[in-house]
Amino acid sequence: MRFSRGGATEAVVDRIDEKILRALQADARLTNAALAEQVGLSPSACLVRTRRLEAEGYLLSYHARLAVERLRPTVIVYAEVTLKRHHPDDFLVFETAIADLPEVIEAAQVSGPFDYFLKVCARDVLSWRELADSLLRSELGVDKIATHILMKETKPFVGYPL
Repeated sequence: MRFSRGGATEAVVDRIDEKILRALQADARLTNAALAEQVGLSPSACLVRTRRLEAEGYLLSYHARLAVERLRPTVIVYAEVTLKRHHPDDFLVFETAIADLPEVIEAAQVSGPFDYFLKVCARDVLSWRELADSLLRSELGVDKIATHILMKETKPFVGYPL
């Protein structure tokens, strides 16, 4: 796989690296021996490549996907957040604040009619409303929040197409 950054084309990952990334994205619990066998490398060569992919920022982290609704009452909310002003400092203040909120499990700055798309895991609708009200009342510059309640997850994220 090659890409161009700033006019220069550089090798990012080769076919074997892609196999490693695909395999770990599908099952991050693979042992190095199983991964090596799956991609056709010796365990030591596979470990070197995997560590390089981690060090170079291609493998960001390893996660377990939980059934949170089985652990406690849960409502998942998608929120469209619009800020009052669009100065870079305003974005930074908002992003810093939501980074400290454990209920905000994903956040993306987007283009279009609103500025941020948040995925929030709250105990119930009342908890979400209290969080939304605190965002609106705070000095974060939030103008409005549009809320969408998750009814059913029809295609959960399982990895990027490589």
